[in-house]
Amino acid sequence: MSRRMAITLVVPLLLAACSASPVQTDQSVEDSGAQTEAEADAGTDVGPGAEKPDLMLFTSLPILWSEGGLGDILSQTAEVHWARTALESRYDLVPIDTLATLPEAGTIVMAQPRALSPGENVALDAFVRAGGRVLLIVDPMLDAHSHYGFGDRRRPEAISMLSPILARWGMRLLPDERGDHIARWGSRDFPVEDGGRFELADGGHDSNCQSVSEGLVAWCRVGGGKVMLMADATFLADGENAGAAGEGLLFDLIQAAEGPATAT
Repeated sequence: MSRRMAITLVVPLLLAACSASPVQTDQSVEDSGAQTEAEADAGTDVGPGAEKPDLMLFTSLPILWSEGGLGDILSQTAEVHWARTALESRYDLVPIDTLATLPEAGTIVMAQPRALSPGENVALDAFVRAGGRVLLIVDPMLDAHSHYGFGDRRRPEAISMLSPILARWGMRLLPDERGDHIARWGSRDFPVEDGGRFELADGGHDSNCQSVSEGLVAWCRVGGGKVMLMADATFLADGENAGAAGEGLLFDLIQAAEGPATAT
């Protein structure tokens, strides 16, 4: 049985039970991976039968599986999240429900993840410092529609609780008092709903960070690896409609995360 098939069979059941150096503000981070809209929207979909690169996904959002019951999932009647469709056109998605054991290399998309255990913080930090790549899309206060009530572990995480790992990388996440607004990164304009902003935190270890868009997007070299950070997850919370702009933004962020760790 292939690794992907094994994970696909096991992880939905686990998720049903469990839920799921100074900082510089520098325009150069906008160019450290952001494509033009024409380049990203043209896409690089992998044709049928072609081998796709792995992309690990760690999220509390219903991207891989809907919020319906197990019966809905097995009957394939639930609507498919737009991000899953987009990502599977280019990657072999590998869902993970713990960061305690990670491969030696690769790329992880962390989208509004749950709080990490101490062991997961250590493992994730080691993964990045050894050359791993991370795209962290995190909202300090996500107002996402859910069938489940507050406190239900199947509900998407509403509040970011990633302060320990962010502090390790020399960053902290704060609410953005601008409220709803139109932001720009690279060549893309996109709406932000009560997002956040990243700023310098004392105590970062062997990291060098930059930020743009008034802290909405940030980039960090951490050891031999790289982390891209986006302080708004609203565009991923709506599983039915993000449009080409949402897909392009997501792929731009992944490409930036996978770019050279020393790029400035």
